[in-house]
Amino acid sequence: MPDPEPSPSQSSLPAAASGGRPLVPSPPIPSAVDVSAAEVRTPGAGLDRILGGPSGLGTAGLRLVRREEPPTPPTLPEPPAAAAAAEGSPIPGLYYHPVAEPDPVRVEEVGRRIKAWALDEVDLYPEEWEQEFDGFSVGRYMVVCHPDAPTVDHLMLATRLMVAENAVDDCYCEDHGGSPIGLGGRLLLAHTALDPLHTTREYQPQWTESLHADAPRRAYRSAMEYFLQVASPSQADRFRHDMARLHMGYLAEAAWAQTDHVPEVWEYLAMRQFNNFRPCPTITDSVGGYELPADLHALPAMQRVIALAGNATTIVNDLYSYTKELASPGRHLNLPVVIAEREGLPDREAYLKAIEVHNDLMHDFEAQATALATACPVPSVQRFLRGVAVWVDGNHHWHQTNTYRYTLPDFW
Repeated sequence: MPDPEPSPSQSSLPAAASGGRPLVPSPPIPSAVDVSAAEVRTPGAGLDRILGGPSGLGTAGLRLVRREEPPTPPTLPEPPAAAAAAEGSPIPGLYYHPVAEPDPVRVEEVGRRIKAWALDEVDLYPEEWEQEFDGFSVGRYMVVCHPDAPTVDHLMLATRLMVAENAVDDCYCEDHGGSPIGLGGRLLLAHTALDPLHTTREYQPQWTESLHADAPRRAYRSAMEYFLQVASPSQADRFRHDMARLHMGYLAEAAWAQTDHVPEVWEYLAMRQFNNFRPCPTITDSVGGYELPADLHALPAMQRVIALAGNATTIVNDLYSYTKELASPGRHLNLPVVIAEREGLPDREAYLKAIEVHNDLMHDFEAQATALATACPVPSVQRFLRGVAVWVDGNHHWHQTNTYRYTLPDFW
């Protein structure tokens, strides 16, 4: 497969949503997507109701007014010309957008703070895991995904949650003692650190004590406590919902591992819609210091955009971690492996087809986000869509440049 043409510097959202940048044309989208995008461009009763605002006595001044031109949110700096020359090789043929290198001062400070939190506050890992923790480069990851965060404190909200989620994945599911056996019970108890148990006085102390029983629960409890200091009740509940989705995806993958089942490709993609990065971009407004109102977040069109963003970014992980997972003990399900087995393709052809799946998801995400931004010219919607697009681009940048963790297969 030939190397990709130079990609545009930012995701193709309307000028208002992308800080004044022009709309970048995308390849043609399948007809089913065209229909869905058209439905978004012609808002239904739900969107009309939200934009119309409340009704009744004394509510005349509380409406959101449609404007001929969408409002322009705060702009982000243009990526420097050298952004495409980042460390690590991008996957040939992958559709992505180069981004600016993250602010090194913020990266260093977030890295310092998250390590202090992991060691001193939640006792997250033993000494022998330190190199792996450092190699994850979580500070770099979060800074490049949230360039509009007003302070380092805001960045730390996302960073603690990311580290806590990875602790659950590693210790319950994967590398560091994880197992599919009994996973449901472990996840349920850990989830109560995010979504607290409301029980009787007799049993409350036992539950409270259990939140310190292992590293994942300690990390979840602490990260959520920090998040609740900034997030609104609606934002917090939104995050809990997406974490429940994540845990359900973990359980599906664990069930397949226990029965040695390789799912059909569509089944695997369904699992990956839940076992994916969605909780990360869904808090982009909390990290940015503003709030997307609950009614607007719950719009079917917004939910589709967020789901597509999560799906595309998760397939990026499948592709960049492919050789890492092949070298690990046991069989790890990822999209190229499932395509190879279920569709009878050689490894290289299956990997290249997985790239095509990612690219289709990305084009669909951008088309749907563009349609929604055009249909709903509300400042918080414009900024949230922009934040999700930046998160998608930053996620790719981190995977591409994290050569400590990832190397590409020798398929080109």
